Amino acid sequence: MTERDAAADETAGAASTSAPVGGPPASYAAAGVDIDAGERAVELIAPHAKRASRPEVLGGIGGFSGLFALKGNYREPVLAAASDGVGTKLAVAQAIDKHDTVGRDLVAMCVDDLVVCGAEPLFLQDYIAVGKVVPETVAQIVAGIADGCVEAGCALLGGETAEHPGLMQDNHYDLSATAVGVVEADNVLTPDRVRAGDVVIGMGSSGLHSNGYSLARKVLLEWGHMDLFGHVEEFGRSLGEELLEPTRIYARDCLALIAEADVRTFAHITGGGLAENLARVIPQGLVAELERNTWTPAPIFALIAQRGRVEQVEMERTFNMGVGMVAVVAPEDTDRAQAVLTARHVDNWVLGTVKRANDPKADTLSRVTLVGEHPRF
Repeated sequence: MTERDAAADETAGAASTSAPVGGPPASYAAAGVDIDAGERAVELIAPHAKRASRPEVLGGIGGFSGLFALKGNYREPVLAAASDGVGTKLAVAQAIDKHDTVGRDLVAMCVDDLVVCGAEPLFLQDYIAVGKVVPETVAQIVAGIADGCVEAGCALLGGETAEHPGLMQDNHYDLSATAVGVVEADNVLTPDRVRAGDVVIGMGSSGLHSNGYSLARKVLLEWGHMDLFGHVEEFGRSLGEELLEPTRIYARDCLALIAEADVRTFAHITGGGLAENLARVIPQGLVAELERNTWTPAPIFALIAQRGRVEQVEMERTFNMGVGMVAVVAPEDTDRAQAVLTARHVDNWVLGTVKRANDPKADTLSRVTLVGEHPRF
């Protein structure tokens, strides 16, 4: 597991360009980088990193790189990697000073991309950039990351916490991570496995997940002047709590589905929405026809649409609209696939089917169509 360097300073002009005259000598702390706070943050992080581990992890905190022994009877292992962040959802966390959930979002955005190709997440490394290291805040963030790693079954192999005075405000931070997984070469899920007649199964999202927050914040907070701490009847909790609902982690659910059913491919529904993300795994000559009347998006989507007078096409290309992951399965395995997901407490339903396209040479964005209207939306 790698050493976390909380004193990394990559800020131009963090300190004065001239030596102090008649004053105290210059120091890194005076320039805004608190090494002692960084060391305290590492102490608070250590227990969380320890619990998010796997048997293949070698060593512990303190090394310059994380070591992971690729054990197992792999025939032809293929490594998969995915990098992502949490985006402007972090602005909500920072506004209400709640930092224990965004780490789960970070893990979800990475590992749920990995599993689309059938890869099992092995480990994740994070990068936390902060304006000023507040050890307790960093520890909350990493606790959430560790929670996500445990849920995904991967190790938190290490990371970096970098203090950037002068570049970021003291109470601001940004997160990113890279996750690595493994899949047998002959088990890689690709679009060329998809066939006409295949069934598209939707898996319910836990809310907005980690996409579309620039629009959501503009509509609800800037234009609507809603209070993040205010109770919203439709949610049964505050607006801030609703907006910080963690992104669902589907990785283990998808791997369980692969083990029990003939899964052609998956699509992780993130930026770009349902149609654009599913289109990425539908091959030329086919089209996935999805029916809106098979589900009702959660109240948060309706609130944004109504308060901002956001048109349906804009809602559907910005938000997941209640569908966080999609599985394309062989038609004869539909019932089995749904039973597996239901047993794992994943809300699921048949979204539609894959058909032959009227125009075999249609562009990628034409490979998914949504028809009908959502009930009670």
